[in-house]
Amino acid sequence: QVQLVESGGGLVQAGGSLSVSCAASGRTFSNYAMGWFRQAPEKEREFVAAISRSGRSTDYADSVKGRFTISRDNAKNTVYLQMNSLKPEDTAVYYCAARNTYTVGSVYARLNDYGAWGQGTQVTVSS
Repeated sequence: QVQLVESGGGLVQAGGSLSVSCAASGRTFSNYAMGWFRQAPEKEREFVAAISRSGRSTDYADSVKGRFTISRDNAKNTVYLQMNSLKPEDTAVYYCAARNTYTVGSVYARLNDYGAWGQGTQVTVSS
């Protein structure tokens, strides 16, 4: 199974920007569709963004659409989440996830779609 390690979280003021990364190892990264999820205290883990194996297809939760951008660099085995115009309600632990798939263009938005998860990185947005 692929191993995932997130980095780049931190504290930012509302309206600011932050980028988090997820480095993959152990398997061929380009065989995996990738996703970002988040979990706030006392809330369920929720979908944030997803990207296909090729990077040509993406999907976003309505709450982040227009503010967040998911991207990937298959040569660097890394997926990114650029977060702009951050709000206090974006505060959460952000997790990346990987799904091994034959389908190059598909994106996946459900937790159960993914078989591998990182340990998470904390993002805190102050008001």
